[in-house]
Amino acid sequence: MRVIGGKYRSRRLQTLPGLELRPTADRVRETLFNVLTAGNPGALEGTFWVDLYAGTGAVGIEAISRGASMVHFVESSERAVRLISKNLASLGINAGFQILKQDSIRALRALSSNNTVADFIFLDPPYEMDEAYRQALETLSKSGLLKHEGIVVAEHQKKFDPGDAFGSLRRYRRLVQGDAALSFYRSPPT
Repeated sequence: MRVIGGKYRSRRLQTLPGLELRPTADRVRETLFNVLTAGNPGALEGTFWVDLYAGTGAVGIEAISRGASMVHFVESSERAVRLISKNLASLGINAGFQILKQDSIRALRALSSNNTVADFIFLDPPYEMDEAYRQALETLSKSGLLKHEGIVVAEHQKKFDPGDAFGSLRRYRRLVQGDAALSFYRSPPT
């Protein structure tokens, strides 16, 4: 596993052995960031991110590599939290991030109550946790955490559909990459 683009391009990231984590594959991350930058490599400069179910931290680290100002890594596993810290340290990243070791819904509520606002929120729960998608997307739709033009991206199995709408959030795009899919959500313009 490696960083796909930006400042830390081609640098390796570590993962945990076995099946404890399912990191977002390089090709899926590449597709995600190609869509978000849409031919404008500087599109992510100064953005704020929330990486839910962060695992190895690969998506948030990719965002930092491409110019994000702040990434909130949310992960409940102690081993994964240590791994995220290790991956950040191996790249010499010592600012512009916060690691929250807690349940994703509790973290979303805490971030929202602290008046945090994000341009991008990425969620990738373990595939067998179907209900986690609905809970996270419903919580996000009711919070002030997402900026007005912000985007929520859910990675999921291509055979699973997390849903088209959650409160004001509407899915506007779905991309399939191998066995994985990315669903993109935002609030419609007013």
